[in-house]
Amino acid sequence: MAEINSGSLSYKIKDTVAAIGMPTIIIAAFWLLTLVSGFFVGISMSALLSDTIKRAGMNGILVLAMVPAIQSGTGPNFALPIGIVCGLFAMVCSIEAGASGFGWLALSLAITIPLAALVGYGYGKLMNAVKGSEMTIATYTGFSVVALMCLAWLMLPFKNPKMGWFIGKGLRETIQLDAVGAAQILNNIMAFSIGDIIIPTGLLLIFGFFCLLVWFFFRSRLGIGISAGGINPKFAQATGLDIDRNRVYANMLSTVLGAVGIIVYSQSFGYAQLYTAPLMMAFPAVAAVLIGGATASRAKVSHVIIGVLLFQGLLTTALPVANEIFAGTDLSEIMRMIIQNGIILYALTQVKGGAK
Repeated sequence: MAEINSGSLSYKIKDTVAAIGMPTIIIAAFWLLTLVSGFFVGISMSALLSDTIKRAGMNGILVLAMVPAIQSGTGPNFALPIGIVCGLFAMVCSIEAGASGFGWLALSLAITIPLAALVGYGYGKLMNAVKGSEMTIATYTGFSVVALMCLAWLMLPFKNPKMGWFIGKGLRETIQLDAVGAAQILNNIMAFSIGDIIIPTGLLLIFGFFCLLVWFFFRSRLGIGISAGGINPKFAQATGLDIDRNRVYANMLSTVLGAVGIIVYSQSFGYAQLYTAPLMMAFPAVAAVLIGGATASRAKVSHVIIGVLLFQGLLTTALPVANEIFAGTDLSEIMRMIIQNGIILYALTQVKGGAK
């Protein structure tokens, strides 16, 4: 009887590990280890948790943009910079128009959603033309668009002095959003504290709202059709579904989420970063959703929430802990690169298999 119970417990543990995913368990354990280490070296736990919550809300919609692309069968959206550039363009257009505060936010969203949908349509058509090589082509497409926009930021005829260089033409690399009253406007909505832990309620609510939208979308007829095409394209096509059209819709949604995500990210960060800043932003987003339990062919909203918390929590916690452990040295930037790129590399090794 004892052997039977032991075997049953062993199977339950294996099932639990399989359900959660080994990568998720390892990253979660490492994060807890860094939190414990931070406590023993005297780092404020409330500051670490506050920063983790804020960064998760900042990056959440960018990670959420991975879900439609993955579900459609095109894989993780390494061309996320395309959507990010659309969002940045909308932000600078809103500043040029003289908008500020919530008016700036509303105008930026009004400009970026149709623009990103149009650009996403073209990107979706490209993905249909390169089936089998989506992730490779997407990566270089994103890089190419960022390079092209480096020229555009210098040549577009923006005149607002809050954005331009002090001498010469073109936009600055970093634009301060507090100059137009747009820095952290979502963070401060109904913000409150639990002890010393600051909860940016508005930021979390907007992230939760888009999570619900995507969750409901993939329970609609169109969303189910997109998922079915991603699971088994031949069977879905045999049932009458237009796989290519659904892939285009999914990539349009992914691009729009990327554009909205960078607006939410920038207002929380307090700056809009142009030129090469969007170049590598797809990789942390891809890593986060994979760490959360997604694979290259299946992703859920729950994977996004878990992944962004683990990824941003580990980055937020590990850096100050490393600075305390290696006191008197200048290893913070080196440690940041090792930790961030190590997590990304580990997560990307799961693309072909990954957690279930």
